[in-house]
Amino acid sequence: MFFDRPVQRLVLSAITITAVSASAGLGCRQATAPAHPAATPQARPASSETQLAPTIERLDPEMNHIVPTNPVLERVVTGMKWTEGPVWMPAGYLVFADIPSNSIRKWVPGSGVSILMQPSGYKGSAPYGGPEPGSNGMTLDSRGRLTVAGHAQRDVWRLEDLNPGGQITILADKYRGKQLNSPNDLVYKSDGSLYFTDPPYGLRTQKDNDPDKQLRVNGVYRIPHALDHKPGAPPDRAGLELLISDLPRPNGIAFSPDEKYLYVDNSEPKKIWMRYTVKSDGTLTDPKLLLDATSDPRVGAPDGMKVDQQGNIYSAGPGGVWIISPAGKHLGTIEMPERVGNLTWGDADHQTLYITASTSVYRIRLMIPGIYPGPH
Repeated sequence: MFFDRPVQRLVLSAITITAVSASAGLGCRQATAPAHPAATPQARPASSETQLAPTIERLDPEMNHIVPTNPVLERVVTGMKWTEGPVWMPAGYLVFADIPSNSIRKWVPGSGVSILMQPSGYKGSAPYGGPEPGSNGMTLDSRGRLTVAGHAQRDVWRLEDLNPGGQITILADKYRGKQLNSPNDLVYKSDGSLYFTDPPYGLRTQKDNDPDKQLRVNGVYRIPHALDHKPGAPPDRAGLELLISDLPRPNGIAFSPDEKYLYVDNSEPKKIWMRYTVKSDGTLTDPKLLLDATSDPRVGAPDGMKVDQQGNIYSAGPGGVWIISPAGKHLGTIEMPERVGNLTWGDADHQTLYITASTSVYRIRLMIPGIYPGPH
């Protein structure tokens, strides 16, 4: 069989989704239950960034333990094209991808935005000919090294240091001799293995019949021992494991805090979040549909996601950032003025959620710290 240890097949039927306006209303809805004032974080000092009063959809009283009664949504970056892959660096700044401009940007609080790397994905001399030539999701390993889903470069790579001209190590580029589609998002497990999703969104047509697409599947993969891969060494192509082969468009990926479960969402045609049990050897079993948002007509789909220290899931979804309980209950939504692509935990206490959404980057202070991917 072509697939390598696939989990049980989940049949996904196609469905037509009617889009609505991308703009979410601003203002603050009444909470469904009293908040806990003692747990409410202190208001952030006024800054030069644009401040908004977001609409918070509160579907469950638990949202009042997560989002303050009067939250402030700040737009800290704008003027981009399609922002993605945010990561908060221990030195106190944010890096993120602007995929259409084929760049990775750096935002320093109080100093603005600069280009960290360009090109970040496709490096050919001819125009790319597709809408997303750059890199996509990013994360840190436990040694603080930036690891990148190469997207249009069709690989996963690690930057050994952030100095100009820093060495790049390719961690994965082919499966069974065939080029990866366009790695989208990624997450490390504490044992140093790296898991990533590989839909076709970085290909020129973004479709399964793209002439450059070599693999039949849009898979989820595992790179064993990625943390210990020697700088500059070629990728261990024989060791790359295909774990999930039945999702049409796997996208965001995250572990539960205890790493008992791996969450993978699917962007289309079904808008769903899946949960898999992680076996002792790092492979997956027991696929479970955690939540289905296919019927929600708001603009947006499951995309990048992260987890807080209590196990709640924060994910791009219809209308903004969906907050989901570990049991799969939709607790509520931080409604956003632009379509959300990804998010990350930032600031020294990892209690600020940074959100990449279309042309901008936003942040909002929450009440539970997040699981931070890099060194603490």
